[in-house]
Amino acid sequence: MNDKITNWTRSDDAMVEAAIRRGATRRELLQMMLAGGAALSAGTLVFGRAGDAVAATPVAGGTLRAAGWSASTADTLDPAKASLSTDYVRCCSFYNRLTFLDKGGTPQMELAEAIETKDAKTWTVKLRKGVTFHDGKPLTADDVIFSLKRHLDPSVGSKVAKIAAQMTGFKAVDKQTVEITLASPNADLPTILSMHHFMIVADGTTDFSKGNGTGAFVREVFEPGVRSVGIKNKNYWKSGPNVDSFEYFAISDDSSRVNALLSGDIHLAATINPRSMRLVESQGDGFVLSKTTSGNYTNLNMRLDMEPGSKRDFVEGMKYLVNREQIVKSALRGLGEVGNDQPVSPANFYHNTELKPRAFDPEKAKFHFEKAGVLGQPIPVIASDAANSAIDMAMIIQASAAEIGLKLDVQRVPADGYWDNYWLKAPVHFGNINPRPTPDILFSLLYASEAPWNESQYKSEKFDKMLIEARGSLDQEKRKAIYNEMQLMVASEAGTIIPAYISNVDAITAKLKGLEANPLGGQMGYAFAEYVWLEA
Repeated sequence: MNDKITNWTRSDDAMVEAAIRRGATRRELLQMMLAGGAALSAGTLVFGRAGDAVAATPVAGGTLRAAGWSASTADTLDPAKASLSTDYVRCCSFYNRLTFLDKGGTPQMELAEAIETKDAKTWTVKLRKGVTFHDGKPLTADDVIFSLKRHLDPSVGSKVAKIAAQMTGFKAVDKQTVEITLASPNADLPTILSMHHFMIVADGTTDFSKGNGTGAFVREVFEPGVRSVGIKNKNYWKSGPNVDSFEYFAISDDSSRVNALLSGDIHLAATINPRSMRLVESQGDGFVLSKTTSGNYTNLNMRLDMEPGSKRDFVEGMKYLVNREQIVKSALRGLGEVGNDQPVSPANFYHNTELKPRAFDPEKAKFHFEKAGVLGQPIPVIASDAANSAIDMAMIIQASAAEIGLKLDVQRVPADGYWDNYWLKAPVHFGNINPRPTPDILFSLLYASEAPWNESQYKSEKFDKMLIEARGSLDQEKRKAIYNEMQLMVASEAGTIIPAYISNVDAITAKLKGLEANPLGGQMGYAFAEYVWLEA
């Protein structure tokens, strides 16, 4: 025999792959190869080729267990009310959207077979056939209309009510076709419909705790603030999911979340703190860090309608006080990109590249603080691990403040209940914003006068008018110019400080395969459970 593989075919490769999946030993594989006519010296080549194929090919079976970082007794399976990453993960597991964003940020069809328009104002949505809800009900145009119209009902309390308000007309052309009319043209509609809140629910649904969707998993357990368990949807219209069941819960403490991964209790620890990365990396080949930079950020918010944020000079002083480079280097351990208080990240086509980061200038900061009359008095700053790296950021800012006589009283509060009790409410506090695919969505959610998550209570009639103008323009260059000016307005006028865009890091066991980056955020845009698999 020579060094070539003799009488060895692709079907034999498949046999070796199947044996690897069954857990065959190396000796058993060699005996199989010899019987098939392969040279011993070809073993490494065959093992490598078959091993690569096994690694790239989804494996069916197993229970996937993962932990996020945020949870609340207000956890919900109502997509319209979802606000935490934990909600998004569950909604992605139990429901589907009309579209979804691929890893390149391009809208792809999901429940919609096609979405077409001639004027960006009237859109025709053709639905896939053969799709059923978990209770067996077929998907129809009525379900889509019900799901979208819910966002317009004030009693629902939809988190995207302002975004959905542009949808003014709905018509069932037939059972599989929906016509959506907008108040004014918006070429972003297919992208907007990929947001987690626009999941499709069954017509007339009132009990969302059942999670009755068309998604990859059927809800078995849902305990708000505790955990959820989904079982593989055997009637799923797609080929997945790969795992038999999926359990998801939150471990708010970063160290505890990582330890749960290292001990084998979970397969994925979402959004770990940079401080935990070395511990994971020191474990050898058994664990992997999945990094994504897609627009996530932790920001410091000063409410403009409360003291001390109502004093313009206090806000100006804080923006000069924040050492953005040090935050990236120390708080984020280099896993980030310096920002300048604009929510549209460099990964976005509409990012204003001319808006350079404000320089760290303690003397200018002190000048403004003196004008505001705040030097020497304690100023509470609410921080929590609930907002990624907020504690480390707060310590850096506090140290800089002390050097010029500003007393920042950093009050560290528990992650549990932070989003309900402090976010949007405290005069000075941290937030953590997940990536959004378009400037229109970011501005509508966070900076429009009536935005549901207006963290600093920024209000500008000019900004609101520009938002509508940009949304209706089909001229990309004009649109970009408007968004550039809006980013400048936010950076200079709003009470939000966005020092950096954070690289999200999910820590996973090496046995978890198929995880990819997605522009909607970590955990594969929160939809990972449907696509990943567990290596045998």
